[in-house]
Amino acid sequence: MHPAALPPDDLLRDCHESRTRRGGPGGQHRNKVETAVVLVHHPTGIVAEASERRSQAENRAAAIRRLRVRLALEHRTTPAAEPSALWHSRSHGGRLAVATDHDDYPALLAEALDRLEAAGGRVAPVATLLGVSTSQLVGLFRQLPAAWTTLNDTRRRHGIAPLR
Repeated sequence: MHPAALPPDDLLRDCHESRTRRGGPGGQHRNKVETAVVLVHHPTGIVAEASERRSQAENRAAAIRRLRVRLALEHRTTPAAEPSALWHSRSHGGRLAVATDHDDYPALLAEALDRLEAAGGRVAPVATLLGVSTSQLVGLFRQLPAAWTTLNDTRRRHGIAPLR
């Protein structure tokens, strides 16, 4: 299982969590209390942090979300032979239904990127394997600028022209 697909508690077992202070807006409370959260995923070394809220719990949730997205974008695993149960639950009739702020987005993005890497950057065979249209799969990447960049970097690395 890709680490981006792990439930938060399982993912946190592989992380070092630290709290610190960060400057910026938020008044005295923000500058006096260690509300910023920094997560380091030990197996990959990928780091994510959040400090924009005054609440440590809210910053922790944001850091976990950012870590899951960064893992999806930066860490590749060997995909399973068949699409995951999560993928099947989010796709119906060739369409994929997920928003970037949904908890399932990082796991779906990781699965698509893992398959894209295995397919040498070719989108059409990956879309067919996942049971969605090519435009639906491309739409998954277009929702998040960093995902779009990762898609095109993968294509370039495999000698395929980037998508526009």
